[in-house]
Amino acid sequence: MDARTRRQFEARAQILKALAHPTRLFIVDQLSGKERCVCELTDMVGADTSTVSKHLGILKGVGIVLDEKRGTQVFYHLRAPCVLGCLDCVQDVLKETARQQAEVV
Repeated sequence: MDARTRRQFEARAQILKALAHPTRLFIVDQLSGKERCVCELTDMVGADTSTVSKHLGILKGVGIVLDEKRGTQVFYHLRAPCVLGCLDCVQDVLKETARQQAEVV
């Protein structure tokens, strides 16, 4: 693998790492329908604002979400809604694995 190819795969891995947390997956799911303010996401996640903000910062850092400050509130929305297709694929893998395991039993 040459250096350019390695950098491309490392960049992809960073995005997957950002998604590799249940809270961040939940946040992405909640942003799939509409934008949300940090206060809404904090209530939905059931964690403190600083924890939710850290998760949002990770998602923003890899380009999955964007934020917009309005007054004292910050709103987030999906910058790359195509990530939802990736999550659908993960769900399909889970279903197929469960189906195969059920056939064995």
